[in-house]
Amino acid sequence: MTALRRLRQCPSTGILISQLHTSSCASAKQHYKMLVLGGGSGGITMSARMKRMMGAENVAIVEPSEMHYYQPIWTLVGAGAKSVASSGRPTASVMPSGVKWVKSKVQEINPDTNTVRTDDGTEISYEYLIVGLGLQLHYEKIKGLPEGLEHPKIGSNYSVQTVEKTWKALQNFKEGNAVFTFPNTPVKCPGAPQKIMYLSDAFLRKTGKRNKAKVIYNTSLPVLFGVKKYADSLWDIVKRRDLQVNLRQNLIEVRADKQEAVFENLDKPGETKVFEYEMLHVAPPMGPHLVIKGSPLADEAGWLDLNKDTLQHNKYPNVFGIGDCTNLPTAKTAAAVAAQSAILNRTISKVLKNEKPDKKYDGYTSCPLVTSYNTVILAEFDYNGQPLETFPINQAKERRLMYHMKADVMPHLYWHGLLRGLWGGPGPYRKVFHLGMK
Repeated sequence: MTALRRLRQCPSTGILISQLHTSSCASAKQHYKMLVLGGGSGGITMSARMKRMMGAENVAIVEPSEMHYYQPIWTLVGAGAKSVASSGRPTASVMPSGVKWVKSKVQEINPDTNTVRTDDGTEISYEYLIVGLGLQLHYEKIKGLPEGLEHPKIGSNYSVQTVEKTWKALQNFKEGNAVFTFPNTPVKCPGAPQKIMYLSDAFLRKTGKRNKAKVIYNTSLPVLFGVKKYADSLWDIVKRRDLQVNLRQNLIEVRADKQEAVFENLDKPGETKVFEYEMLHVAPPMGPHLVIKGSPLADEAGWLDLNKDTLQHNKYPNVFGIGDCTNLPTAKTAAAVAAQSAILNRTISKVLKNEKPDKKYDGYTSCPLVTSYNTVILAEFDYNGQPLETFPINQAKERRLMYHMKADVMPHLYWHGLLRGLWGGPGPYRKVFHLGMK
């Protein structure tokens, strides 16, 4: 269980760290016109775009991980529909050619001196900075959970080290409670904690175990989903499939030896309830990257403080951001990154010309809500929680076509389009639709 111990120690950089590269001791000081922090989806796609804009020799990216993962597919990995191997590729294979790859962790950002220091002591100066460091998973903030993840009946689709444990727990389910959680913090892919519930329900029905199971979703939120149109459809599914949803319930402790999970009632402080489980899926608490939180770039909550329209920093005009590390008031998803990348590219091109940014990000994000092994509700919406849909159909309905897009089409476009800076912009699914209509 060495990997699980590393999980408790390693912060996320937008992609999960599977192995740290420590042999990259660069020269004492380096300088780049554009420095990108983080090699997740946002960092890689912006590096590719910046390479085209200003030349590979002027761009560097700081990322310690040897593997890059397409995390949205982990929902299906946890349900046995995809392999974990299919979700990852060597970082070297997605790094834009010619761009300098600094294989280190970011230790400190000093925007007042336009410098970044890495964990091997290297100082890198920059003219412009793009921050795409992702967020951090905090399994350790739930009492008993880190050691509990070494037990066979607990899994989490949010980590490459624990996603396969979800599938094993589901396969080994006999009878009792299958409990799924949503934390009392901002999260990436806020639909994921309930997607695995629907898939688990479908698996238990398929294997003849559903009549011996109680499927329970305990969420800290006061709603099932933040956009009413899709929430109404999800409530219909919950009732039709006899799923138990408990709102405002926050996981605070796991007693793995007793197979018990302790939840607090957020509406009644101090009131707790113990749930026994045969299977437990945990969406861990999440928070801002500590490097950002400890820098002048952070807002009061520790997130990267951006102008929500242009993705330019509110205080430092030569600093920009993308993805999960930002304080943009929209759901943190890969689809959001795709939409943000085109806006950010335009913003930077204008700033380089000393012109005012003229394109605004509307908060577009998308959550393909997987409801079975062949259906998806495709939720797309903006900053105001208003549907911003691609297709000329009711996307609040479960559809097989949307599952095919989620499982097969989008991974291909991610690896061969988004990460090469060739695909993105408002409504990424719209691009797929238009391609299909040609």
